[in-house]
Amino acid sequence: MPDVRSLPVPDGLDGERLDAGLSRLLGLSRSRVAEVAESGGVELDGAVVGKSERLRAGAWLSVTLPDPPSAPRVVAEPVDGLRVVHDDDDLVVVDKPVGVAAHPSPGWTGPTVIGGLAAVGYRISTSGAAERQGVVHRLDVGTSGLMVVAKSEHAYSVLKDAFRERTVEKTYHALVQGHPDPTAGTVDAPIGRHPSSDWKWAVTAEGKPSVTHYETLEAFRSATLLEVHLETGRTHQIRVHMSALRHPCCGDLTYGADPALAQRLGLTRQWLHAVGLAFHHPATGEWTAFASPYPADLQGALDVLADPV
Repeated sequence: MPDVRSLPVPDGLDGERLDAGLSRLLGLSRSRVAEVAESGGVELDGAVVGKSERLRAGAWLSVTLPDPPSAPRVVAEPVDGLRVVHDDDDLVVVDKPVGVAAHPSPGWTGPTVIGGLAAVGYRISTSGAAERQGVVHRLDVGTSGLMVVAKSEHAYSVLKDAFRERTVEKTYHALVQGHPDPTAGTVDAPIGRHPSSDWKWAVTAEGKPSVTHYETLEAFRSATLLEVHLETGRTHQIRVHMSALRHPCCGDLTYGADPALAQRLGLTRQWLHAVGLAFHHPATGEWTAFASPYPADLQGALDVLADPV
């Protein structure tokens, strides 16, 4: 049965956007509130309202929450190109190929890191939601590189805290269009849901704090190879921040990359790779670092730039 919640709008939410206010009031994500509103599940004083409606203190609010979808099931199936970089009793570090999700999610039917590990006999932590047990951080489906997955409950807890406290060192290389000026710098701009495209993110005044540091490694005629370090870990953070600088990742058509350049470089996804991952090992406390080489498609794009003739 749907969950119906009725209550007056508190004074403290007067004037707030409906999606932001209900997120705070009901403890739901803004995207979840937006979905409910778009399906006609939110009424204010008896009138159906959308996610951008402004709340009015004292107005009577009625929210009908449909039954949540069942959690997607982990399917144990081998994943081509998924390479185990390190394995011990507490964790496994993998080099994730492009086209693979970290874990199952609604609407995704492709391969996953969790399913790939299960297929070859790995037992991972049972902490976390059922479909993403052991996952302490994620990479986009279209981003390749290093991920760590917890195998023990202790490792899951320690690594989760380490990512939350930003003591994990994550290093990315990104090939972006043009030449950023300055050649090294910091992007400090909040990231939130895109105002008109649900599948995208954007720099928005209402977004969460997001900080990206970059420096130039090599400049080519039409693109620049950057090393990127993150202080925060927002969804699509590097892609959004580079696009906001008007230097989107090469091949990233979702965030404004030039399709002609992508074709010339042979890219069918964003040029973005998690090349380095380092953290204090949850069992020993020892600083542990791992590195990943560029996959063939990304190296191929660099070869084209280096020899443009």
